[in-house]
Amino acid sequence: MAKKAKNYYKPWRKYRYRENHCTTLRKVYEYATSTYAKRTAYQFVDGGQSYTYEAFRTKCDQLSQRMSRYGISAGDKVAILSQSMPNWIVAFFATTAFGRVAIPILPDSSENEVTNILTHSESKVVFVSKRLSGKISPACYERMTLVIDIETFEFIKKNDEDFQCDGWTSVPQPDDLATIIYTSGTTGNAKGVMLSHRNIAHNLAASFKAQPCFKKDRFLSILPIAHAYEMGVSSIYSFYVGACCYYLQKPPTPSILIPAMKKVKPTVMLSVPLVVEKIYRNSIVPTVKKSRVLSWLQQHMPRVLYMLIRTRLMKTFGGKLRFFGVGGAKMDTTVEQFLKNCHFPYAVGYGLTETSPLVCNVMVNKPKRVGSIGIATYGVEVRLDNVNPETGEGEIVCRGNNVMLGYYKDPTRTRQVLDDDGWFHTNDVATVDEDGWYYIKGRLNNTILGPSGENIYPEEIEMVINDIEGVNESLVMERDGKLVALVKFDDNVLNWDQAGEDKFFEELEARKKAVLEWVNKTVGKNSKIGEVDAMKDPFEKTATQKIRRFKYKDSHGDEPEKPSEDSKEKKES
Repeated sequence: MAKKAKNYYKPWRKYRYRENHCTTLRKVYEYATSTYAKRTAYQFVDGGQSYTYEAFRTKCDQLSQRMSRYGISAGDKVAILSQSMPNWIVAFFATTAFGRVAIPILPDSSENEVTNILTHSESKVVFVSKRLSGKISPACYERMTLVIDIETFEFIKKNDEDFQCDGWTSVPQPDDLATIIYTSGTTGNAKGVMLSHRNIAHNLAASFKAQPCFKKDRFLSILPIAHAYEMGVSSIYSFYVGACCYYLQKPPTPSILIPAMKKVKPTVMLSVPLVVEKIYRNSIVPTVKKSRVLSWLQQHMPRVLYMLIRTRLMKTFGGKLRFFGVGGAKMDTTVEQFLKNCHFPYAVGYGLTETSPLVCNVMVNKPKRVGSIGIATYGVEVRLDNVNPETGEGEIVCRGNNVMLGYYKDPTRTRQVLDDDGWFHTNDVATVDEDGWYYIKGRLNNTILGPSGENIYPEEIEMVINDIEGVNESLVMERDGKLVALVKFDDNVLNWDQAGEDKFFEELEARKKAVLEWVNKTVGKNSKIGEVDAMKDPFEKTATQKIRRFKYKDSHGDEPEKPSEDSKEKKES
């Protein structure tokens, strides 16, 4: 039986009123805009769309009134299709704080996905940015009562016949529906996750217990707000504590992000493992290998090397970073061990959209156990279900105020994950140690059954492959009774423009053989792979950079056929 971890969380009596009072987004809205009225709430890094908490409330009130004049009432669905920006949060609170239901849509959704979400949710209003307006089909456009430009809040589409001033708002209660977040995850077939005001409010309190933030903190947002992770643990959490959250006007490429961090000097950032892993593999490892001094330090004085790297990393991130949250997918243990050795202020969060999202967390200023997703989040019960007595592996299930109301219009799938006692079944397999620290093994629906009936977790094999020099990412699956690895090599390793030449095939075969030999030498006998296929293009991913596995179920890679002797002769002639 795992020990309780309640002593990890400070009581913070000073902030108990906020936790007890702010049980809905309306109360969060009223509390923050009155308590921190003169402070800046949101703005772009380079200026623009800047709101003090007081101005933010004025804008939300005005926007809500304008929607009411066109009959948009409490309970009506309001979609938000936009890249991250301060006005995104304005649209969200102008909706949820007045009893309406927000429908966030990820900016990388296809036109078909946008159509399905708008139709299934029965949205009457859509806030849309100019960049993404082309994703709204003509049929959906016609069906909308209002289409609003999120950058200016001008009404792109309105019907004067609807101007009846008969829309009504309400003061939402904790168990009222606040938002429906559509997620396809890595398995396709999008589900509308219904989160209540209580769900989101609980997550805010749990975030504070895990990482206390205050009004002088500076958040830098680099993930889509439409994802529950960024929305709940960054964009709304900063509002909850009276801090300022900054947004980028362009995608967070290194050329955009590094100057932004230098300017903002963020104290809080959220990221996904892939970002950290790329920094480690593409920048830090090559730099150390190329330098004779750093290589010597790595062998003889590693502590000095880690101190030097930490200093450089902290400077790159603006010099003031005190919390760097990593979540959305499992982090490579090699990369995490490196961050731990450097005393970098990272933390790990585990959760799902269905849990608002936090379920477990690792805190910055507490001891860390590499490879663990941490202990149960404040106020959440966590245990393992159907535990295998030999391996200690079981499915993570959780219960608490963080668990969703259910899937919108989908009672069948809701019953599959929510039992009668309120336990949510995550579909994640893990083990737990005697101190209550959980270790993810993989996804139940990704698990491959070995020839002797043993469970094989492809995620563990992929972690070994991804640590190989020259490998960008990988995906392991079963094909014809054997394990096959689809591997995307770094662009500087394979030149696909030479795909028809012998030199390319020699390099390709050598790389594949190296991967096959290293993996089969490293993993257990049940996890050995039988084949390696190369991918030309990057894998298609979710918002948190997890590979959409279902897309590659029958994939055989992108390798071109080796030219025949006849084709060689023709080419030479």
